[in-house]
Amino acid sequence: MARAALFDVDGTLTDTNYLHVTSWWQALRGAGHEVAMSDIHRAIGLGSGDLLAHLLGDDRDRDGDSGISAAHSTLYGTYFGRLTAFDSAADLLRVLAGQGWTNVLASSATGPELAALRRAIDADDVIAGTASSDDVRRGKPAPDPVRAALDLAGVPAENAVFVGDAVWDMQAASRAGVRSIAVLSGGIPRDALEAAGADEVYENVGDLLARLDDSLFARTD
Repeated sequence: MARAALFDVDGTLTDTNYLHVTSWWQALRGAGHEVAMSDIHRAIGLGSGDLLAHLLGDDRDRDGDSGISAAHSTLYGTYFGRLTAFDSAADLLRVLAGQGWTNVLASSATGPELAALRRAIDADDVIAGTASSDDVRRGKPAPDPVRAALDLAGVPAENAVFVGDAVWDMQAASRAGVRSIAVLSGGIPRDALEAAGADEVYENVGDLLARLDDSLFARTD
């Protein structure tokens, strides 16, 4: 039976969450919004529109959204040549592929950003595809990105495991009927991830790889 390993990217496979925080903080500040970095951090993982709604409220002047998002993209783009993957990220993907798992990324990144992230991971040979924000109507925590990743892998929800670092990742996986593993490398506390539906929690992908034979992956047929 085919099995799929679905992965969030930012904060899970790549050490990029805090680069996003800094970029959003500068973009928001440039538009006249004083938002604490801690609040921005907890919103990372949402698509840009949902992130702005979460931080600024639904009653904000939405005419400014596109400018803020563009500023964030420009600021974050200055890091493209320096993005780094977490230790063992590529190794984990290759080990899973060797065990018969189909690896699919589920990320809100698109275009040059997604290309930069994939270069940082350096495991394109074992990544079957990417479900990006361009492929779905709603981003996480809606189940749409996870379901799109399942479609790419061609497997039912019960034959997949989702790995992410954010509350939104766990909620999206749960709503799609997919069991989930959380990693703490994105900076979100264990209890928040477990409350959002994480079945297991590891320090990072290296910790998951070291304990793979005892993980949810080993118990999924």
